[in-house]
Amino acid sequence: MELDAQFKQLVQELGHAINDSLAESPGIAEVMGRIRAAGYDLFLVLEVTVGFNRRGQTEAGASQEIPRAELSETEFQLTNQDTQFLRALRISIDEEARNTPPKSG
Repeated sequence: MELDAQFKQLVQELGHAINDSLAESPGIAEVMGRIRAAGYDLFLVLEVTVGFNRRGQTEAGASQEIPRAELSETEFQLTNQDTQFLRALRISIDEEARNTPPKSG
């Protein structure tokens, strides 16, 4: 899909708006200040993925259903740091799943 100049400009404006909102966030500035005060140098790199489709257009074969038999269960264990990070993003987690150790094998 080729992007027109106007759309590219809008995406660039979105990037600037996100950057500005983070730079002006009192909460982020406060925590970053505390980290620096604790004697650490700090840099913050965030990656944003923007997905888009022009309304009314779909690409044939763009999405394909994967047969259930081909799906495998991915197992992982969350650390306390993982849990705190997810909660800071207001993402709830299933405590039972969190406390289940991964299966060996």
